[in-house]
Amino acid sequence: MGISTAVRILFSSDRRLYHSLRNLLGFYPNNLSVYKLAFLHRSSAEEHPSGIKLSNERLEYLGDAVLGAVVAELLFKKFPFKEEGFLTEMRSKIVNREHLNRLALKLGMDHFMNGSIDPAAKSRSVYGDAFEALIGAIYIDKGYACVRKVLLERFIKHHVDMEVLEELDANFKSKLINWGQRERKKVEFELIEELDNGGKRLLRVRVMVDGAEMATGEDFSKKRAEQIAAGKACAALQLT
Repeated sequence: MGISTAVRILFSSDRRLYHSLRNLLGFYPNNLSVYKLAFLHRSSAEEHPSGIKLSNERLEYLGDAVLGAVVAELLFKKFPFKEEGFLTEMRSKIVNREHLNRLALKLGMDHFMNGSIDPAAKSRSVYGDAFEALIGAIYIDKGYACVRKVLLERFIKHHVDMEVLEELDANFKSKLINWGQRERKKVEFELIEELDNGGKRLLRVRVMVDGAEMATGEDFSKKRAEQIAAGKACAALQLT
């Protein structure tokens, strides 16, 4: 840290936030305002002169994409002999809202957001959403290499148990069917294609909701193909 940065932090009214972020991320932010925005829930957002309410939603969108890319690369390298279906399912287990919410609370995200959430607006996904927004903020402030390092070395390495997740049965099909029953939606799974893949039969399945295709999944097992398709549909419906 340069002398000018140290002086700026020392005399800043936000020095406590600077130090808290340093403890969490391993570095001092350059652009603190983008991190403040990452912790600002839409329920407490103030209206900008343009008429837009500034909140962490745009950063959440960006962080979701960056997180997905980092996790996909990690799984691709960690499981070199696993099929695409397994990798997709593992990624869904890591980035689903419930898991991200637990991870965010482990990291103390609630302390950063105290006072920035309308109590009436609190939901299970608030802190997980803020986690994704934080990833977006790091990307804006420091770039992809830095956010990748933080995710892999400070968050995933110490707080995500891959072996436990691998054994976890994320039954997306049951979750989707239960949702359909509650919402009076017709959920159907259809085998749409069988492909020869080096002598093995690759199955492609699609999931339909009220007659409209929601997602597809491929695997050598019909059951797993259905789970992959259901996982994608759950993600699209924000049921994960």
